[in-house]
Amino acid sequence: MANKDSVDKRGDNKSAKDVELIKVTQIKSSIGSKPKHRGSLRALGLRGIGMFKVHNNSPEIRGMISRVSHLVKVEQVVAVKDSLKKTPKVKAGASV
Repeated sequence: MANKDSVDKRGDNKSAKDVELIKVTQIKSSIGSKPKHRGSLRALGLRGIGMFKVHNNSPEIRGMISRVSHLVKVEQVVAVKDSLKKTPKVKAGASV
């Protein structure tokens, strides 16, 4: 049985706690673009210029990004899974 910190299929050493994320920001308008391009932007969760979304780095997301590469900016982000969890909110006036 493989260890959680073992080598993945591509040969990269990655910890099970690390998740590779991509930040996609729309930098140009979708007005006048092809319907498939507008559909890819909507599937990525982008509705307007300056809007950004963070996605897992997967082949499906990369394919959508390649279709609209002239409309978006892509940045790679490495985050720890534990930091992605929402922190519990404390109600006003509650003691900690």
